[in-house]
Amino acid sequence: MNRSASRGLLRTSLAFLGAAAVSIALSTTASAAVPAGVPHDTPAGERADAAHGCAVVWFDLGETLVHTAENSSTSYMPGAATYLRELRERDIEVGLITNVPSSWGETDAERAAALKKEVDKTWKGSTPFAWKDFGDRILTPRTEAERKPAPVLWERAKADANGCRLVYEAETADETDVAASLGYVAYQTGQPSRPAYLPARVIEHLAHGS
Repeated sequence: MNRSASRGLLRTSLAFLGAAAVSIALSTTASAAVPAGVPHDTPAGERADAAHGCAVVWFDLGETLVHTAENSSTSYMPGAATYLRELRERDIEVGLITNVPSSWGETDAERAAALKKEVDKTWKGSTPFAWKDFGDRILTPRTEAERKPAPVLWERAKADANGCRLVYEAETADETDVAASLGYVAYQTGQPSRPAYLPARVIEHLAHGS
């Protein structure tokens, strides 16, 4: 899909999601991410079978969830900690798709460990970053050629989706365009006149095909 077409798809998706968000906000009840009787630690693929749908929300990190100040300290972006907590409370799985130097490790786990050290050593604030929420869902480039906006990392996440609906949230249109072209529900964060992040209740309804 070319850039013009993908931008059109993104605009169409956001128009739909805006309407969905209004509808859901007016509703007195919201669908549960995991139905009664399904353990909260059920893997996403099994959860999809049990709940007839699930979603994984993938994020960029820098300036989407985490802000780096002029003094090189890092902290949550406004609203990010609250949003992650809401997703956690609704049992919506999250992951990171983020660029780090490929030299930071031979595996995603090694590069993720190096990333955590870099963020944690400059972290400002009493609430640490919620690394535990992401588990092993931290995808990073294996080579410099895989760095975003190359589509490789989104394709890797999609290949492991196990039937779950995929959402991608980032602050740059270049990245959300690529994600949208690959079938993600893509949401550009931090835009005026709309929520900083895609509302969690919208994600629940997407997970269940609403």
